[in-house]
Amino acid sequence: QVQLVESGGGLVQAGGSLRLSCAASERTFSSYHMGWFRQAPGKEREYVATITKTSNTYYIDSVKGRFTISRDNAKNTVYLQMNSLKPEDTAVYYCAARAGIYRQSYLRPSDFGSWGQGTQVTVSS
Repeated sequence: QVQLVESGGGLVQAGGSLRLSCAASERTFSSYHMGWFRQAPGKEREYVATITKTSNTYYIDSVKGRFTISRDNAKNTVYLQMNSLKPEDTAVYYCAARAGIYRQSYLRPSDFGSWGQGTQVTVSS
């Protein structure tokens, strides 16, 4: 399994921006599909976005046009740029990695094998 460490969370006003980073320990980072999930208090962990090893990107509808996932394989890092943040984006955000094949139907936490510890994002109204 690859070790993942998220950073970049914080408190921001509605309409503001944050960029989350996720650093991976694995030298073969470029072979992993990377995802971001989030979990709000009292709710299940929710899929947010994926970037495949070939840099195809997928998003849930509620963040399309506001969030951008990207990766820098030279730095073993995946990013989540979050703009126009809303109070409903408040959650702990987790980075995840998946080896092997990827399908667009892979939206469950169980579809990803490695996880970071999470970083808190709080959006005030």
